[in-house]
Amino acid sequence: MDILINDEQTLGQIKEAFNNKFPHLKLEFYDHEHKEGEGSPERFLLDDNHKVAEVRKKQNEGHLSINANQKVNTLESRFQEIYGLNVQVFRKSNQLWMQTTATDEWTLSHQEQKGEEHDR
Repeated sequence: MDILINDEQTLGQIKEAFNNKFPHLKLEFYDHEHKEGEGSPERFLLDDNHKVAEVRKKQNEGHLSINANQKVNTLESRFQEIYGLNVQVFRKSNQLWMQTTATDEWTLSHQEQKGEEHDR
């Protein structure tokens, strides 16, 4: 799948496109970058209504290619490296959304499968 990243997109639109492909995963955008293996504090969470132009640190636009075999940490790094967007992947676990910090080496498909198992 490809997600369009440009100045006019809202963070919510990017999140929705991702969630349509991976219904048991979600993206959250933050004002500060996190280190590998660490979570992002809720106080830095950005509102879905922000436009990309308001929050990104790099002026690139285009389609970000995302595939199910991609590791979570690779996806998060690509958002940061290409667009200067700080993103964290979450997985659904029963009724809770959990940051995938301990399992960032898993692929998106593996994360989605685990989320689906815990959503039954």
